Amino acid sequence: MISVDEAQQIVLSAVEPMPMERIGLDRALGRTLAEPIQSPMDHPPWDASAMDGYAVRCEDLRTASRERPCRLEVVETVLAGQMPQCKIGPGEACRIMTGAPIPAGANAVVMIEATRQVGHGVDVLEPVEMGEDIRYRGEALRLGEKILDPGIRIRPAEIGLLASIGKPLVSVFQRPRVAILATGDELADLDALRGSNQIYNSNGYALAAQVEEAGGLPVNLGIAKDDPEALRQKLRDALNADLVVVAGGVSVGDADRVREVSTALGADMRLWKVAMKPGHPLAFGLIAGRPMFGLPGNPVSAMVTFEQFVRPSLLRAMGRCDIFRPTLSATLSETLHKKPGRRHFVRAVISWQGGGYAARSTGDQGSGILKSMVAANGLMILPEAVSHIPAGEHVAVQLLSDIPTLTAPPACHL
Repeated sequence: MISVDEAQQIVLSAVEPMPMERIGLDRALGRTLAEPIQSPMDHPPWDASAMDGYAVRCEDLRTASRERPCRLEVVETVLAGQMPQCKIGPGEACRIMTGAPIPAGANAVVMIEATRQVGHGVDVLEPVEMGEDIRYRGEALRLGEKILDPGIRIRPAEIGLLASIGKPLVSVFQRPRVAILATGDELADLDALRGSNQIYNSNGYALAAQVEEAGGLPVNLGIAKDDPEALRQKLRDALNADLVVVAGGVSVGDADRVREVSTALGADMRLWKVAMKPGHPLAFGLIAGRPMFGLPGNPVSAMVTFEQFVRPSLLRAMGRCDIFRPTLSATLSETLHKKPGRRHFVRAVISWQGGGYAARSTGDQGSGILKSMVAANGLMILPEAVSHIPAGEHVAVQLLSDIPTLTAPPACHL
């Protein structure tokens, strides 16, 4: 057996980024940026008003008050999208809307709530400071400024920023196609009649969902029976994808054929067992140059090993810099026991209590109990050497979403 850290290093060193493609900005949400972005302009491109109000000279309003307002002559009105035509002189003002360019001569904006219109003039009811409510040219972006690095996930904020510099197309890494294959005579698909000795194929669907959540393109190949020829044909079909994930058949039982068949197909297998629980029987190698993962057949084990090895590999293939789930420290709410020698990933509920995070297990940690994954929003990471962790100690927790739900969601009444 090798450690989780060693296994991750072996896996990730074999994963190369996908090629780039250029797509429309309207399709870029959630994709990974593949090019550095520099601003081609100052933004805003001119000094602009941050308020609806009046562009003024602040020196004209030093004595303004509600009792003794300063009256100014309004010489122009400038709407957003228009350019001012007048220069503001002493005793003058320009009616201006949010986003409109500041006319020459003005050095502040007084908001409309601090004014009172009088005929063709305006009474200003309070003084303003130099530069008040002006967005200066280049305040948000400077020409040539580097504003986004490759390797980041494009969120709505990045979409807005790219649109603000007039970029309709963006280079992103291609999404890898991931072939997913479940193995075992005991499996029945959802559209098939389940035999008395069979269970439904949850792995194929759960793993496909994990692939899609990570940003990959799942290709569900269904079920391969415990027959070398059937598995061989399914693995050949899998070579149309960029990565291959096989659930089940990687242990040492008489019907566990993945090692035998993949090796016969020329796979270069690089690891077989990892010192972790759940997920001890784990395989990884390259088949026809493609990363191939052999995950345990138990549903929770498959999902947990996916989180530790397949998901980071997918993100690396998509060019992402942040390939691991976020972690935090939480106070243990219960005493936990384990056998030393393996790193344990304990399904947990993380909540905010008394100014810090608290963690408790979801209960029975059997590797076939999928409802324990449903209840979990994190995985407590218990180090290999420890055997006893008392309540009140701090434990590392790997979150199962980038934006964790740390409290119960409100009830929905329709």
